[in-house]
Amino acid sequence: MTTTPDTSSSILIVDDMEENLVALEAVLGSLTQKVVRARSGEEALKAMLREEFAVVLIDVLMPGMNGFETAANIKGLDQTKDVPIILLTGASVDPNYAYRGYTVGAADFLIKPFDPWLLRTKVNVFLDLHRKNRQLAAQAEQLKRLLTSDEQPRGEGTPAAPPPGAAHTPLPATTVSASAAPHPPVATEGAREAEEPGGSGAAGEAGEAVAPGQSAVPPESQEFRAHSEPAPPPVSPGAGDASRLAEIAGQLAEVELLLRDAQGTDKARLADRIAELEQAVGRLLVSRGT
Repeated sequence: MTTTPDTSSSILIVDDMEENLVALEAVLGSLTQKVVRARSGEEALKAMLREEFAVVLIDVLMPGMNGFETAANIKGLDQTKDVPIILLTGASVDPNYAYRGYTVGAADFLIKPFDPWLLRTKVNVFLDLHRKNRQLAAQAEQLKRLLTSDEQPRGEGTPAAPPPGAAHTPLPATTVSASAAPHPPVATEGAREAEEPGGSGAAGEAGEAVAPGQSAVPPESQEFRAHSEPAPPPVSPGAGDASRLAEIAGQLAEVELLLRDAQGTDKARLADRIAELEQAVGRLLVSRGT
């Protein structure tokens, strides 16, 4: 069974000698991670700018830019400064090389020949650390998006949108009286024509006969007349002029309120009603001798 390499975390190995690169690839092959080669320090820097690596293994003794200079340049770049570095060197080198390697920012220092199991263990630690860092970054980004979506302001008083497929429930129709509603219903033009004798309303044009006992006035017009022309309350024979005057004044104020919102023939009829009430007031004043 062939194991597919995990390309989420790559390893960079840097050495000027081909046999050392082959040996490192053989040791790290069991980790199933992508391994990238570099033959010099300059080539290693270019590779790190093109691709993200979990860990870098660098040989100290290289011509041109040696391992210490390569590690220092890697730590000097913002894009690569957090990548861990393992320096590799021979046994016959200066004992101060380890101290110098840690000074330039190396995470570990191994002396050749090294134990393959030890190298794989150290590299595997940095691979796990890299994977966890990527998971934390992804979770932080997801949490940021959730917080941003929750903090978006909604307009005050704006109702929430109904879910898709929700049935629309119509509001129940209610009849509002003229004393409670400032805007009474206005009769349609066809309804007003039906009210007038000999008018050309919809019922007249269709030639439909009105059944005995049934009103020829449409219900809409009847409702408007009930609101726009309040019937005067009956006055007892013993009621005085002062009581009659108060009743007429109340009717006059109500009709004037309806007149502000009326249009067309309704407005003219209400104006005539106001004139009749004013005449009635005048007659009462004359009868009282004022």
